[in-house]
Amino acid sequence: MPPHNPRARLQTHDVTNQPPPFADVNAFTNDAALIDAVERNGGGTHGDRLAEFGERVGSAEVQDWAAQANRYPPQLRDFDRYGHRIDEVEFHPAYHMLMDLGLSGGVAAGAWRASEAGHVLHAGLLFLMGEADGGVCCPMSMTYAAIPALAHEPEVADVWSPRATIEDYDARSLPADRKRAITIGMAMTEKQGGSDVRANTTRAEQTGEGWALTGHKWFCSAPMCDAFLTLAQTEEGVTCFLVPRWRPDGTRNALHVMRLKDKLGDRSNASSEIEYHGAYAIKIGGQGRGVRTIIDMVQHTRLDCVVGSASGMRAALANALWHTEHRRAFQKKLIDQPAMRRVLADLILESEGATALAFRLARAFDNAARDEQEAAFARLATPIAKYWVCKRQPGFVYEALECHGGAGFVEEGPMPRYFRASPLNAIWEGSGNVIALDILRAVAREPETLEAVVAEIAGVRGRNAAFDAHATRLMGWLDPGALNEGTARAFAEDMGLALAATALAPAANDQGAPEFVFDGYCAARLDPETRGFGFGASDALLDEHSLIGRAAPF
Repeated sequence: MPPHNPRARLQTHDVTNQPPPFADVNAFTNDAALIDAVERNGGGTHGDRLAEFGERVGSAEVQDWAAQANRYPPQLRDFDRYGHRIDEVEFHPAYHMLMDLGLSGGVAAGAWRASEAGHVLHAGLLFLMGEADGGVCCPMSMTYAAIPALAHEPEVADVWSPRATIEDYDARSLPADRKRAITIGMAMTEKQGGSDVRANTTRAEQTGEGWALTGHKWFCSAPMCDAFLTLAQTEEGVTCFLVPRWRPDGTRNALHVMRLKDKLGDRSNASSEIEYHGAYAIKIGGQGRGVRTIIDMVQHTRLDCVVGSASGMRAALANALWHTEHRRAFQKKLIDQPAMRRVLADLILESEGATALAFRLARAFDNAARDEQEAAFARLATPIAKYWVCKRQPGFVYEALECHGGAGFVEEGPMPRYFRASPLNAIWEGSGNVIALDILRAVAREPETLEAVVAEIAGVRGRNAAFDAHATRLMGWLDPGALNEGTARAFAEDMGLALAATALAPAANDQGAPEFVFDGYCAARLDPETRGFGFGASDALLDEHSLIGRAAPF
């Protein structure tokens, strides 16, 4: 953060026309779209908790932690000074402060501890945490998502799930049974297969105390987690295992961190390459059913990809709105310049749609256990939203960065960090083609998923002409031969647009986005006559004044 009371009168000039620091702004109470999304999807009882968390996230102190955690990335220590193998990663103290803030705040555990709307609560906390730093959200998200996968082995879940659902953070490198709280990561992909996990070569052999794994993993994020869900081959095929960092006898497990990834973004968090050298492991689920077991974790982390991208959009947008409100050019504030207002209004519509869709998904996760249609909706809508929202984030963040002019390109501010992180969610848990193929499989194998999504969209018909026309065009995808691997991305895009618009449509009780947001989104995104390819290029009639007033964090 800038020094206290910096000098504005210099020998050669006075420093003027510069925005004040964007800090000490409550990230929840100053975000009408987020408040509406939480309330509409059943999370209104969590408002006070989210407001308290939003105040901490938006504080100058936490923003400074995020800058430091990314400025001083983690360092790998394979050995101690005496030559003992330890495979530990050292982090800047700011990283641990962020982890404590998020885990003690309930980002990972809240969904499983709340009496109602637990996944909406989780989405709200994760959304806010991401506005501080997206990197630390990775281990929080994996810990949250590990719970349904562990449930495939009840005896293991009885031991490990309670440790992972405590609202606390314990950074110590100790066996899990000696810690106040733990985190759980995942390590699935290998060099030769990537997303094709059935090509994995890591081997699992049964031993007297459990299983022993030998092989490698090309990506293992957050290698200081206390245990990892992973995949390995048994005689019956790909099987899921839990690999603790420590063996039952209290010695270090043979999980070797080979190196840390030199990544584009999310530098606060460590991502690594690891090897198992006869590592102790606990089987989760049936042999040969590893993909089916781990997919429960993947489905939840895909939800978090959508929430994380919506969060990243909001963070970038809030900074752009703040800068343009406090910067003048040509005798006007930037935010009052017609061209800038059009760009900002268009960005606001995108952010509103992403936020509304993310929380609609969270509600489906809350309802899935007791509502078959909601479960079917979540199965298909999650990859659709993951494809569409996450792919929109990089271009969105770039445009918000450009709103700052040259100042947005300077590392002293947060925009370069937001931009570097922006592609991640579109890659993590399945890049574009993988997700598109998953959408095809869901439609082909589980037709009830498409029926649930179509019913959701049909429920908004009659509210907006552009929406109705887009919904009618969607029916063309049901024609024989229309939907195939070559057209899967176009289908995902059309459906993503429709679901975002549907999530924005005001409910009968007036909860949700106002009509000017829904109508503006439909005009700028669904009408071929008025939509533009770049942000700010649409010539749709938008209520720019109301859109900016609603989104402004001041």
